[in-house]
Amino acid sequence: MKLFDLICVKITSIQPKECKIHLAVWNGSENPIDEYLSGTFEKWQSGQTKKNFEREYILSLIQLPGKDKWLFAGGFISHSCTYIQDEKYYQYKTEEILELCELAGRLVVSFKRTSRQSYLNAENWESDISVNELLPEKMVIEEFKGYNRTCLSKNNLDIIISQNIDSWRAALSNVAGVYLITDTKTGKVYVGSATGNSGIWQRWAEYSENGHGGNKELLTLLKDKGKNYSNKFQYSILEIADTHASSNDVLERESYWKDVLVSRAHGYNAN
Repeated sequence: MKLFDLICVKITSIQPKECKIHLAVWNGSENPIDEYLSGTFEKWQSGQTKKNFEREYILSLIQLPGKDKWLFAGGFISHSCTYIQDEKYYQYKTEEILELCELAGRLVVSFKRTSRQSYLNAENWESDISVNELLPEKMVIEEFKGYNRTCLSKNNLDIIISQNIDSWRAALSNVAGVYLITDTKTGKVYVGSATGNSGIWQRWAEYSENGHGGNKELLTLLKDKGKNYSNKFQYSILEIADTHASSNDVLERESYWKDVLVSRAHGYNAN
C-alpha cells in the first residue's frame, strides 16, 4: 500500500498536488526525532529559512535509523507565513490535520531518498512512498544511542519492550553486562547482571513485566509499596561484555560495582 492510499482512506479531500512532503532529517545540531518525542516537532518545523511550505498541506516524515525508513509525524494545514526580519526566517502558522492524528507517530513508511532535497512536491513522489508498518502505539522513545548513554525510566522501558523496538532489542540482546536500577525517590540502587543468549534485553524484559525481576529486595519493596512503585525506577548500564563471556567473569564485575556503590549496605542488594 502507498502512503497516499492510506491517507485518502482517512481524508478524501487531500490530493497529492496540494501537498508538500517534508523529509525531516538531522541538520547537524537538531534531530527531528528528538523534537517529535519531546512534543515540539510542529513548532520546530514551522520555522524555515526559505518559503518551503507554499502549499495547503504538509506531510511530515522523520528519518529513522536503518535503511530508507521514515516515521510519519503528522499532516498539517499551512495557514499563513510571516517573515521574521530580525532573525531572518519564515514563520509558518500550521494546524495538525485531526483525521491523520491516529497515524502520527505510528506509521512507518519506506522511501529511498535520491537527493538532498527535503521538500518534495507530493505528486512527483506519491508512488515511491510505501507503507512499511503501523506500530500498535505512538513512538515515544528515541532510538538506541549507545550503552554509555542509556538511562531509562520504567515507563520508557515498558514502551521499548512492548513495542519491541529494533535498535534497542538488537543492542541489548547482544551484550551481557552489569546494570543499575535506581530508586529515584530514595536514591537507593540495585546492581544486577545479565548473561546468556539474550543478554540485558531478556533481563530488562522481566523487570518490565513485574517490576522486580525476581530480586529478593525489590520484590519485598514492591510487595510493601505496591507494584506501581516500580514506576519510580530508572535503568542504566554500568558496563557490558560479550554474551559469550563466562558467568563468573560477569558476576565478579557485578560484585565490584556493588562494592563501589555500597549497594549491599545502603541499597537493594541482599548479597
